[in-house]
Amino acid sequence: MKEQPNYYAILSAEVRYDNRLKANVKLLFAEITALCNMNAECFASNKYFADLYDKEKGTISGWISQLVKYEYIKIRYSYREGTREISHRYIKIINKGMLQISKDLCDKNLKSNTTSINTIKGNTKGNFKIPTIIQVKEYCTERKNNVDAETFCDFYESKGWQIGKETMKSWKACVRTWEKSSRNNNTNDRTTSDRHRNGGDYGDGSF
Repeated sequence: MKEQPNYYAILSAEVRYDNRLKANVKLLFAEITALCNMNAECFASNKYFADLYDKEKGTISGWISQLVKYEYIKIRYSYREGTREISHRYIKIINKGMLQISKDLCDKNLKSNTTSINTIKGNTKGNFKIPTIIQVKEYCTERKNNVDAETFCDFYESKGWQIGKETMKSWKACVRTWEKSSRNNNTNDRTTSDRHRNGGDYGDGSF
């Protein structure tokens, strides 16, 4: 069952009366405003929008391209460290009139946004503040580890941000645990690979 969003969206007059845009493109623009964080940026993927509206990812890509073409949004990317592999895409509103309105409505969205794709600062579970994907990514970049922020957040979102039956106390501590686990797995993989190159556990290559 698809996650149903529950937050405010904005459709400015500029977008609403732009005859170059189809109705669905205008709807997507409104959805982007609803997902924007305090920097007026949205990091939902094409797959997220495709699932939400029951469309193909290629269709969503076309809608995004129209909004870029007519200068209502701009796109930036972050890359996995040391590669040109895209890690995340960020959509930023550049419609001048919209920018301030979007920020003004952010406070309302903080109270009503229950969608995990753009977890907004202020989301809490007891005394624990749920991090955004961006916060986790920045911490992982700072520590120069190989932990994928999106996978980390998806995993603990599915667990209700609990470890066993207890609510998580420190997401940074959990990142460090994943980091150690990743290092240990890489070490084990290298050891296994070395054994295979040397003829396995038998030493002489016989079985």
